Amino acid sequence: MSDPPRKIRLGAFISGSGHHVAAWRHPEAQADGRFNFKHLRRVTETAERGLFDAVFLADGLAAQSRSGAEGRQPFQGGFEPVTLFSALSAVTEHIGFIATASTTYEDPYILARKFASLDLLSEGRAAWNVVTTGGPQAAGNFGLSEHPVHATRYERAREFIDVVKGLWDSWEDDAFTLDKATGWYYDPEKVHELNHQGAHLSVRGPLNVPRPVQGHPVIVQAGASEDGRDFAAQSAEVIFTAQPTFEDAQAFYRDVKGRLAAYGRRPEQLKIMPGVFPVVGRTEAEASAKFQALQDLILPEVGLALLSSLAGNFDLSKYPVDGPLPELPETNNNKSRQALMFDIARKQKLTIRDLYLSIAGARGHWQIVGTPVSIADQLQRWFENEAADGFNVMPPIMPGGLDDFVQLVVPELQRRGLFRTEYEGKTLRENLGLERPLNRFAAKRQAA
Repeated sequence: MSDPPRKIRLGAFISGSGHHVAAWRHPEAQADGRFNFKHLRRVTETAERGLFDAVFLADGLAAQSRSGAEGRQPFQGGFEPVTLFSALSAVTEHIGFIATASTTYEDPYILARKFASLDLLSEGRAAWNVVTTGGPQAAGNFGLSEHPVHATRYERAREFIDVVKGLWDSWEDDAFTLDKATGWYYDPEKVHELNHQGAHLSVRGPLNVPRPVQGHPVIVQAGASEDGRDFAAQSAEVIFTAQPTFEDAQAFYRDVKGRLAAYGRRPEQLKIMPGVFPVVGRTEAEASAKFQALQDLILPEVGLALLSSLAGNFDLSKYPVDGPLPELPETNNNKSRQALMFDIARKQKLTIRDLYLSIAGARGHWQIVGTPVSIADQLQRWFENEAADGFNVMPPIMPGGLDDFVQLVVPELQRRGLFRTEYEGKTLRENLGLERPLNRFAAKRQAA
């Protein structure tokens, strides 16, 4: 029996008013979208109506304010993701929830419990976007005088993920017998202490909630540095990535997929989903006009502050705005995004002003401005030529940008047989085509 045809996976990257840096100023955008539950419920229901695999919420651990644009940019905070998704899981049935949480600043036991709870509440629709936290602002909120160095953050992250997975395996799937006749509530042979002692963490266990519905919530990762790529090959099941061109996306896809064998993994066990910023119009002229309307709302100081943060949190205001991006030292923050900014500037010979205008929408992700047919053509090219397994859709404004994609692009993809017409299963793993992991303690006992 042949395998079912491969389908595009879609995530909806929800970001308050939209992903364009000036989105909140657009007359059709929900300006308070980051902390408006009714709005977030609406866009999640839209994504589910469009048969998306999941909605994704990025998150940070500080009330960030980009230097030089204080008070003129959208509020950078919002709801804590697991809390928000727990509420949204009660009003949806199929769509998954990818919540961001940091291995640098969070506690593994509490994190494991939160995500296990979300998976149980949603009946198997939880995913953890693993971040090491790129920005330094969080350090002071956790009693630290400075942000841990990049390599140390990844060392801790590797250990952290193993601990969390071990805690999710604390209880075997059939541990809870609930036998009223005999009086056995659970089988004590099927509950396990982790007793982890490592370089960064010490955790006893067991977890005080049952094993998640999916075994483990889906592991998502977004780093593209050398450490990030290897980390994804070792641990991630979905990777979000910023690749502005087809050639860049192909190179990244082949590189990361090529690393899997070293960790005993197969290519289909990792879904690579580049971010895409689609501006959809019924004609090319309409799409271009929509995009230009957003560009016209950019305040220069906000554009410059955005670029400064993406270039490594260095202040660019002291450099000529119509001059080249200066040589800057390697950041201790988001190394891959800094490298991407330099790559775009050099390849396209952009000034600082040109660069902030160029990245104001997609922030270095793939940007498409066009009709449903032309957008579907480009998505299909990436999907069929080892550049993507799916896409993390970044609507330019919310809710209208997601409405446009669901109403106009999704039907075109379905007509081509590239996207589902109904959900395949109940859990996020089933819909993504990912295996349910074995319980490590049960597997060890069976092997013995």
